[in-house]
Formats: sequence, structure tokens, C-alpha cells
Amino acid sequence: MDVASAPTGDRRPWSPDGREANPLQASSPEPFSCLSEVDLFADLSADEIAAFDRMAPAHAFRNGEIVFSQSQPVTALFILKKGRVRIFRVTEDGKALTMAILEPGAVFGEMMLIGQRMYDNYAEAIEDSQICQLSVQDVERHMLSDPRIAIRVSRYLGEQVARLEERLTDLALRPLIARASSTLVRLAGSQRVSRLGHVTIRLTHDQLAGLLGATRESTSKTMADLASRGLIRQARGRIVLVDLDGLAILSKRMA
Repeated sequence: MDVASAPTGDRRPWSPDGREANPLQASSPEPFSCLSEVDLFADLSADEIAAFDRMAPAHAFRNGEIVFSQSQPVTALFILKKGRVRIFRVTEDGKALTMAILEPGAVFGEMMLIGQRMYDNYAEAIEDSQICQLSVQDVERHMLSDPRIAIRVSRYLGEQVARLEERLTDLALRPLIARASSTLVRLAGSQRVSRLGHVTIRLTHDQLAGLLGATRESTSKTMADLASRGLIRQARGRIVLVDLDGLAILSKRMA
């Protein structure tokens, strides 16, 4: 997970204090499968997934709503079906530290049974999102007792450790342009490729700066550099990756 400082302005969109008086957790008006696109449940049959869906309440979260808070912690496993969620923490001086931006299919929450922890982090929907929730009893009864899912849980946790080690290496050894390229290539993995071979990522410079552990100004300069090389195109709130191979090569740069 990425540990980074996210710039804050006059409005503090990530502050938990102003978000939790009346959090919206309205049930989704339309049924949907929370599990069919999640790797942890890839070995389950359609009937088994349907059974899981019946026991996992679905909630709709609007852009800016807090999903998980340290002031009102809940022991649960969240499954992101639609939208995006930012994992962050707030320092004593009010600055937000972006840990990760999660895409559909991600699993997060406080569930010590499978080694999943939120520590001092908060979770906020940064788009209108649909999220399913599993209780401790659900996880213990239906997940850990199934060897197919238990094996995938172990693999998932191992992949999290590998991603953390990779990000720590990036922060310690690679210049900003290599870290930016690496982050863009990684985010492209969950997006569709157009007929031209391009990938569009919905990300602002502020959000990208938070993931890179850099200021917005230095991030904007780096993005302008990538654009001048013909590797990306920029639009409001979007980054179009034109040359993924070129970005992948640049991401390996060590100095």
C-alpha cells in the first residue's frame, strides 16, 4: 500500500469529523453480485456465489461518504463491487495520508481472522460506490471453512506484502518519474484497453501526488514531462496512457 501525503486546501474532504453525523448507507435499489468478480471467490459455483450474496448486505455510498472510520470502527470485511475507495489516515496536524486507491473487486476492512487490518486508516468512497459487507461469523462459517477460499485468502495476503515491498523500494530508490510511471502502469491493470491500445485512468494530480508521496507541483511537472515524451495525454480528472510499454520501461529507471 502506498503511504503518501495528500495535499489539503481550505476544504478538508477527507476529514472524518464532518462526514459521520449522518452517513448514508442506503441499500442498493437493484440486486447485484458482490462476489462474482472478486478473485477470492473465483472457485465458487454460481449457486454458491448466489448464497453468499443473500447473506452479504449491499450498501450504496455516495462520493465523499465514509465507509470505515476509526471513531466508529466495525469488525467486518468489505468487498468493493462498483466505484472506487480511498484508504487514508489523518495526522495530528490535519493532513491526510493516502494509503491506496481501491478499484472494484478489492477487499478491505478489519478482520483479524484472515489478517486483514485497517490500523489507523479510514476508508472513503471517492465515487458513488456499491459495497458489500461480511461479518466475522460469515467469514468464519463460510470462508475459512472452505479450503478453496482459505487458500486464496493466504495468497491474497502474500500479494499484499509483495506490493508493499515494491512500493517501499519505489519510494526509497526510484526517482519521481519512475514512480509515476510504475503507478500508472499498475493502475492500468484494472482498466479496459481501447481499440487503439490506450488506457484511461480517472485520477487527479492531487490524488496521484498522494499515491506518489510527492507535492502536487512536482507531480504536475512530472506528468507534463511524460506528456512531452508522448507517453500520456492529460484531461480534466483523467490521464490517458498512450504508450504502456514506454511507461513500463521508464518505471524501471533507478536514477
